[in-house]
Amino acid sequence: MSEWLVLTLAMAAACVVVLIVTVVRHHTAPEDDDPSETPDVIEYITMMIGVVYAIVLGLAMAGVWEARSVAEDHVQAEAQALHEITERVRVYPVDVRDRIRDDVNTYVDHVVTKEWKSMADNGEMTERGARLFDRIRHGVTDYEPRSDFEAQAYQPLVDEVAAADAARNARADSTGATMPGVVWFGLITGAVVTIGMVFALQIRRTPRELILAGLFSALIAFLLFLVWDFDAPYARGLAASTEPLLKLFPHARG
Repeated sequence: MSEWLVLTLAMAAACVVVLIVTVVRHHTAPEDDDPSETPDVIEYITMMIGVVYAIVLGLAMAGVWEARSVAEDHVQAEAQALHEITERVRVYPVDVRDRIRDDVNTYVDHVVTKEWKSMADNGEMTERGARLFDRIRHGVTDYEPRSDFEAQAYQPLVDEVAAADAARNARADSTGATMPGVVWFGLITGAVVTIGMVFALQIRRTPRELILAGLFSALIAFLLFLVWDFDAPYARGLAASTEPLLKLFPHARG
């Protein structure tokens, strides 16, 4: 199911639930019920609950957004390090240079076609990706420079391999969800309480109040959807993409 379809259904469901509860409450309320006599303490508590929940929801949004940005940085760092490897090996003999470049291209092709899907579907990297990266590492580190010029390029190449490995490991650590289950429990419970407090204000069945209540509940559903979508940096519709790799390695089959 598309993430946007999930969002549409969630927002529609939130609005429908609020409207149904409001209509049912209106029909079951006593005849002498006066919505204008809501105690001030209830209005104060409702306001404070809304403020506290808005702060918590904002912090959750900032946290998952930062995690997504960090995930994009990992991909960019890995792509740049791999690109530097392909450029710096130009000082090596033709057969060594071409072998290392082929290994890098094979690895990138695997990442954008196979490993990325595994990260999105299973939340884990692939063993083949690790083996392909080890081939790059061995191709760079096992070569013995034959001249001073090659020796000067050797250490920077090793450093780029280390940088790519660090970025890959960081990408592996970011494949899963970033929000603990207890936080989701708090967010969902807070949403229910916050929307439920709207009924404590004894809203009436006027078009203006029903529209505002529906829009309020739809807004909370939308914000929770954004938190959920950003929670998996590599998996969902607004996730980090393979664009940095494809930009530097356009021949990869992304």
